[in-house]
Amino acid sequence: MLRLAVTTLRYRTAAFLAIFVAVLLGGALLSAAGGLLETGLRLNAPPQRLAAAPIVVTGDPAYHPPNGSGAAPFPERPRLDPTLTKKLANTPGVAQAVPDRSFPAILTTHLTNADGTGTALAGHGWSSAPLTPYELTNGRAPRTGEIVLDERLADTANPGDRLAVTVGGESRAYTLAGIARAQHRVDVPGVFFADSDVPAGIDAIGLFPANGTSPRDLAKRLDLPTGVKAYTGDDRGVAEFQGIATSLPLIIMSGVFGGMVAVVMALVVSATIGLSVRQRRRELALLRASGATPRQVAKMVIAETMLVGLLGLVLGLLGGRIAGTWIFGLLADGGVVPPQLRFDQGPLPFVGAALLTFAVLRVTVGFAAGRAARIRPIQALAEAAVPNVALSRIRIVIGLVFAGATVAIALSTPFMGPTNAAAIGGPAGLTGSIAVAILAPLVIQRALVPRITRLVEKRGTSGVLAVINLRVRAVQFAAILVPITIATAIAIGNIYSQTTQQKAAVDAFTGNLSADVVVTSTSGGIPPSLTAAARSVPGVTTVSELVRSKGWIEEPYDKSHTSDAWPLLGLSGPVYTGKIKKGSLDDLTGESIALPPGTAKKLKVDVGSQIGVRLGDNALVKVKVVALVEGPSGYESLLLPAQLLAAHTTTGLPSQLLLKTNGTKLDLPAWPGTTAGGRELLGEGLDTGLGVDAWIGYLLAAIAVAYTAIASVNTIAVAVLNRRREFGLQRLTGSTRREVSRMLTLEGLLIAGLGLAAGLITAAFTVLPIAMATRGWPIPSGSVWVLAGWIAVVLLLVLPTTAITGRIAMRSKPMDALNSPVG
Repeated sequence: MLRLAVTTLRYRTAAFLAIFVAVLLGGALLSAAGGLLETGLRLNAPPQRLAAAPIVVTGDPAYHPPNGSGAAPFPERPRLDPTLTKKLANTPGVAQAVPDRSFPAILTTHLTNADGTGTALAGHGWSSAPLTPYELTNGRAPRTGEIVLDERLADTANPGDRLAVTVGGESRAYTLAGIARAQHRVDVPGVFFADSDVPAGIDAIGLFPANGTSPRDLAKRLDLPTGVKAYTGDDRGVAEFQGIATSLPLIIMSGVFGGMVAVVMALVVSATIGLSVRQRRRELALLRASGATPRQVAKMVIAETMLVGLLGLVLGLLGGRIAGTWIFGLLADGGVVPPQLRFDQGPLPFVGAALLTFAVLRVTVGFAAGRAARIRPIQALAEAAVPNVALSRIRIVIGLVFAGATVAIALSTPFMGPTNAAAIGGPAGLTGSIAVAILAPLVIQRALVPRITRLVEKRGTSGVLAVINLRVRAVQFAAILVPITIATAIAIGNIYSQTTQQKAAVDAFTGNLSADVVVTSTSGGIPPSLTAAARSVPGVTTVSELVRSKGWIEEPYDKSHTSDAWPLLGLSGPVYTGKIKKGSLDDLTGESIALPPGTAKKLKVDVGSQIGVRLGDNALVKVKVVALVEGPSGYESLLLPAQLLAAHTTTGLPSQLLLKTNGTKLDLPAWPGTTAGGRELLGEGLDTGLGVDAWIGYLLAAIAVAYTAIASVNTIAVAVLNRRREFGLQRLTGSTRREVSRMLTLEGLLIAGLGLAAGLITAAFTVLPIAMATRGWPIPSGSVWVLAGWIAVVLLLVLPTTAITGRIAMRSKPMDALNSPVG
């Protein structure tokens, strides 16, 4: 049977090519997902600027809920107690302890050019240069009012030149004291200041062990305060680069991504294999009639499919590294993962991808082969002439179960909060797609209502034949319908779900803030001098600084926000428009806070109570509740004084300035690194918390597009090329090539339209409930061009492929086609 299986490959090239490509793509994507999982578990980020220090001590970058599970990255960089440097320096085995402080700096070419333009850099104290190390190539170390530049920034500048550097939002003149060179790769060039000019605070401490002392052993016996950790090896990158705190986002992404790839691959491969086997009913029936046992027929079908599938799997695994690196690069460019994080893809992701792909392939071909082997020869010959469209009762029940699950998910999603809406409503697209895939022949038959068929039949004989073919060959056309439906449901559902949630989050945030003019800083923050200057501008009636961060309520403990943080909003003026239920925002000064009424009730606190809030830099502050303020349901924030919150952010400054005016045109003073605009700037840089979710959605949409392109082209080619005898008979009975081609075009339009309709209906079970949960009405947000573009993609896949393969199928003479060994 193995020899016979190999022989059949010559005559079923199109069908086996479809299986080969589907498995190849699935193997590549699954190994890429495995690489993302391994990267998330390892979190290796080789240090750059801190590479010379064998041990780096810094604050724990991840928040660990006291009464919950999981972890979340702190949005701000935790600070260390300055006295820790001296304590560590006196530890036995430590030769030197070097403190480091990083802060934003904007370098402009010369003072005459100090208009706010420049390159975003990182400022450091010169004493931290040995942590890289940096070595002077020209000039000397800086004194007060002087700087040393990375040689990549110096350009034509020489020691003694006067340069402008914006630090803390203020542009100041510095004298260039020297030029230094990093001894290895450092992505962000540094500007080094005299230690006396460095802002207070310490981010990290680099430790150099004494001779003969193991860094790992020394790191284990360091006496460190709670919330402070020591890192060695590649783990030191956690101390240098923000965002490398927890593996959860990458683990979630890789799990959803890999799971969806496996499901889509199983549906597409099973549809392709099923189509290939059904088209060989007559051949398999003749084998049975000539003495082959059911087991031998099944073994032959399994052997030939597994042979092609394993070849595709091997090539897919070879391409897995390329796919993984490309996807990881997209995530890094999109800000989901730090670009300094190293993509790790060892042997385990490939082994896991191989086993999972093999299992999917073996199970799907096993079902198809079992059906082909069990059918009686006479029944197989009959179905080869007139295909049986009836579905088994078990298959109908399974399909209805998935359809019922889709409806149940859709009905429950609108009652969820915005945070849980996507997690609850997202699977509806998948369960709906599975339901359509299982019931696809029935869907095609039920969709051919008289109104549609009459419209097609008006096209003449070609239209009549197209309708008849769709009814009779519903099982074969289902193999084309399935990938189009799945891709449409996943692509449209995920894209519009993300755009809807994003728009709802931005609208909820900006809708609660009143401002006519928004000033945004690109130089590290809004300095106090700019706030004071804005208050003196004629026509400005209200000025408020705006600070954004995240935090957790710990005293009393808020169980509703464990690993997911509360949005924190820092204000210094009356610009918040939420309804005040109790207290007053005029008292939001010093160490105070305003809570949502529901949260206050749940925590059993009221105006005048004191609570403990863990801020974004891991500082626990005690604040007094001064007001209970309502916000948009599901998008509530905790309100704090701007100065209090800004002191616990990485920059130490507000990010925006909100101005209310009396309607007159403002003459705002020019300020380095600032941009003034309208309310549209309020949403600029807003962290809606959808970063990972959005990329999961977009990656799934990309998978859908890729599989649709491959599966549709393959299945159409297989289905059309297998109809050579039918086309030959039509031409012998009077039909012209043009009439047969018109029939194929109408079939393609109908099946593409049905696939799009089924996919859009399935996507609606995801998008509309999510819109209800996030926006309050079932109207999604997003460009209509996304839908129009997708429809164009599907038509451009189906129609040209149908036309080209139809031309190939009719290339031979009619009599030769009737005698063809295949089709």
